[in-house]
Amino acid sequence: MLDSGELDNGSFDDVPPGESSHENGMSEPRARSANSAKYQEKFSLSKVARQAEMGSFKGLDAILRDWEFDPHSLAVRLVKGDDGRDVIQMRVDLGVLQMETNGRPDGQTPNGFCTFLDAMLDVEKHDADFVMDESQCFEADREFVQFYHRRISWLRLEHYHRAVEDAEHTLALMDVCRDHSPEDEWTMSHEQYRPFVLFHRTQAAALAALDESTPETAVAEINIGLNAIRAVFEEHEADDEFENDEMALQLIKLRESISEQYDVGDSLQQRLADAVRDEQYELAARLRDELARRQEH
Repeated sequence: MLDSGELDNGSFDDVPPGESSHENGMSEPRARSANSAKYQEKFSLSKVARQAEMGSFKGLDAILRDWEFDPHSLAVRLVKGDDGRDVIQMRVDLGVLQMETNGRPDGQTPNGFCTFLDAMLDVEKHDADFVMDESQCFEADREFVQFYHRRISWLRLEHYHRAVEDAEHTLALMDVCRDHSPEDEWTMSHEQYRPFVLFHRTQAAALAALDESTPETAVAEINIGLNAIRAVFEEHEADDEFENDEMALQLIKLRESISEQYDVGDSLQQRLADAVRDEQYELAARLRDELARRQEH
């Protein structure tokens, strides 16, 4: 079993490299609404304040006292809920976030669907050209933040397959938002984080492969991820920025660490990565077959 601490796998950053985390330090910045005033109304504290004055809530004193917050480290744990189910808890500066391990992290079922993504895919099935309204944009932003919190939790807990699943959910929701966005500015407020989500997905897939498959498979996952991130840069005509991008450099460093520790030759892997990048699919298929043959032996 791999001790992932032996590898230089980068950090499971709380925000994309280069972004400030001074506001809350724990979530991808939420996209701005075209009408933010209406969103602010949704967060009116008057009802909450009245309930607090009536003493209807219990404090978290015991939990916070026994679990000290460390501003320099992501603190996450898997615990049992009152009914015995597994839940994730994340210690944050002002308390604790608790997330479900299945479905939506908040346990809600938007419009009767498992997630808001599922609800939007159902809308798309009936109207392929629909445009998201303000309420749908708001709910999409909520789901992005929730899955971000759980994704970095799975990474910290080293449940890599679950991190891959949550990253893929976010990428699919990004696709829906891109295809049905009400405005370009809102689209880009999400698309700018696509490389960051791909970065997390690639880290998780590579480390899962090290645990369960072979170092060669892990290197292949990194090459696939790097190609996907490169494609995003190319799509937005930022090819020159890719080579010096911090996320790409961290993945390359992880690939080198795996190659050195496990004596993995990179020539075949690099040829496969180049073939995929150049859309030489027949060559890529042959190289994958050769990789599979080597892994069997």
